[in-house]
Amino acid sequence: MGNQRAERVGEVIKDVVADAIRRLKDSRITGMVSVTEVEVSGDLRHAKIFVSIYGDEESQQQTMEGLHSAVGFVRSEVGKAVKLRSVPEIQFKQDRSIEHGAHIHDLLARIKREEAGSDGA
Repeated sequence: MGNQRAERVGEVIKDVVADAIRRLKDSRITGMVSVTEVEVSGDLRHAKIFVSIYGDEESQQQTMEGLHSAVGFVRSEVGKAVKLRSVPEIQFKQDRSIEHGAHIHDLLARIKREEAGSDGA
């Protein structure tokens, strides 16, 4: 039962955090940021927020720095929206699964091109 509640709270937090990030005025947040997942602990005291950042490595790093410095603001927004005894501690983590998937896709495409090239020889 606790897991279902944590999942429901996670979904609400995901929406609140996505909205809060859009409203941030930090110049370091230059890339497009998407909240991909929120993991909330069973006791609802901790929330890991996974974000995907579009941009080069430097802009991704700067965006993560901006997000880390905005944890207090984001946590206060979560506290306003989610009625809990205590607001979860928030930790941002970069989700690189989209990048990883694109890399795998590129590798497979390259292998396919190489195989097509060797078939004609």
